[in-house]
Amino acid sequence: MTTVYFDIDTQIDFLFPAGALYVPGAEKLIPALSRLNRHASAGGHPLISSMCAHSEDDPEFWQWPPHCVIGTVGQLKPAELLVEKQIIVEKNQLDIFSSPNLAPLLERLAADRYLVYGVVTEFCVRLCGMGLLRLGKPVSIVTDAIQTLDAAQSAETLREFTEAGGRLTTVAEVCGQ
Repeated sequence: MTTVYFDIDTQIDFLFPAGALYVPGAEKLIPALSRLNRHASAGGHPLISSMCAHSEDDPEFWQWPPHCVIGTVGQLKPAELLVEKQIIVEKNQLDIFSSPNLAPLLERLAADRYLVYGVVTEFCVRLCGMGLLRLGKPVSIVTDAIQTLDAAQSAETLREFTEAGGRLTTVAEVCGQ
């Protein structure tokens, strides 16, 4: 069974308090994120890591403060989240499916199921999870490896996701105790 792991937007600008668009508490996810990425790599599972990649005058900055500008430290992933054979998919919109590289990549990988984790639950994680559900394969969000900006919106996102057929799981369930 081919399981594709999706590590969503786990970049310095989002994960650390000094980041340009810090998600409060996201730095606490790093051990779980690292464990999932290492588990994918060790098991030979494809790992797709989305990365925001914005120009200095990106239109998204009308809605959000400037973040993940190409060539800045904030755009990078922390070293502990990097593994061999990690597939990086850059995007300059919230939705990973806006990347023209994603659809052909998913076709080549021919996954049987998908696992999604990262930041932010009610934005990029939601868009990835819901987009993957449209492919008709099982999709799970790893609930102890996501972080939110708004708890009520996060709960609504997870409700919407499960009602659409998605599943919720944990790092321990994915990686074993």
